[in-house]
Amino acid sequence: MGEAEELGRLEREVLALERRGAVSPGAKERVIREELGLAPVRYYQLLNALLDDPRALAHDPVTVNRLRRVREARRGER
Repeated sequence: MGEAEELGRLEREVLALERRGAVSPGAKERVIREELGLAPVRYYQLLNALLDDPRALAHDPVTVNRLRRVREARRGER
């Protein structure tokens, strides 16, 4: 895979955090701020963009597909 096709460090860390699984919302926000140095809003913007990025799917298909299903279910509820 070429350099231009690989995810950046922050993108990989966002996926790794999602791979860890469920923690309470307050604890997750704290981890987002402390470990990634991001505001939660920015984190979720990045995460949402990653779900549509083929590089993210290639990097971690299980996590990306799980999160895509969750996103679609939430869209269906609206």
